[in-house]
Amino acid sequence: MTGYELSMVEESDIGIMARIHALSFDDAWTGAMIRRILAMPGAHGIVARHERKQTVSGFALLRQAADECEVLSLAVSPDLRGDGVGGFLLDGAMEYASVAGAIKLFLEVAEDNDVARRLYEGRGLAPVGRRPDYYTRKDGTTAAALTMSCPLEAQAVRAPG
Repeated sequence: MTGYELSMVEESDIGIMARIHALSFDDAWTGAMIRRILAMPGAHGIVARHERKQTVSGFALLRQAADECEVLSLAVSPDLRGDGVGGFLLDGAMEYASVAGAIKLFLEVAEDNDVARRLYEGRGLAPVGRRPDYYTRKDGTTAAALTMSCPLEAQAVRAPG
């Protein structure tokens, strides 16, 4: 696998981020929504960029308040899932939050999203709560969200592959 690098979101990244989000979640966020999120106090975004092609392969949106950071969204382009990009992004998000002073990380994940849950559990996140009927699917059904959390400590980010 060729290499990836992490960088802060740039305006030119937002269109592909919206496309990746639409391919990843039932409630797709538009570019305008992503811009509004990034404009919120304490919000940041990172992208995993293919080093050679300089294309966005995935992203993480974060919001930090005091010493807590929440991952608002993390998504990887469908054709690159399973290549380690999601773990690379999560590691980068955890390091970014830790350097910014966060001591705890939170996120919500659909209870039935086994792939994401394995990724999060593999990075030390554990369930701390459950929200029934939190996500509404395109077909009208709902799924519960698990709230997951872990303490943060300084760590080195390793590139996938």
